[in-house]
Amino acid sequence: MTPMQAIDTNILVYAHREEYPQHGVAEKLLREFAEGNRPWALAWPCLYEFLRVVTHPKGLKPMTSLHDAWQNIENLCQSPSLILLHETERHQVILGDLLRQFPVSGNLIHDAHIAALLLEHGVHEIITADSDFKKFKPIKMIDPFS
Repeated sequence: MTPMQAIDTNILVYAHREEYPQHGVAEKLLREFAEGNRPWALAWPCLYEFLRVVTHPKGLKPMTSLHDAWQNIENLCQSPSLILLHETERHQVILGDLLRQFPVSGNLIHDAHIAALLLEHGVHEIITADSDFKKFKPIKMIDPFS
């Protein structure tokens, strides 16, 4: 049986924005997950980060409207095979253990949060172009563009 996989923010952004060279691959990948029967996961922090990136007025030109970005998230959430990952009562312990094993700082705290959410829900693979996830050994990073 194939392990459940999570999708990281960069895949969501690439799939949403046509100006990226990774757009075609990311869009196809996301469509296969969303329309497929195999369970897949998105962590809420990745959805917030997607909103932050695509609606930032100093980022992408033109920026995506909040309405369109939120509609994109709502469309993804219609996938019957999607599991949305959020903190449970075990989150503090899991994140604490992860940070003791793999001490990070600064922006990598966000990735540690996502890694902890994955582990909390039994997800051990993330599809991402962000090599920082290699720092968290219990999580296997899969780069669909390499």
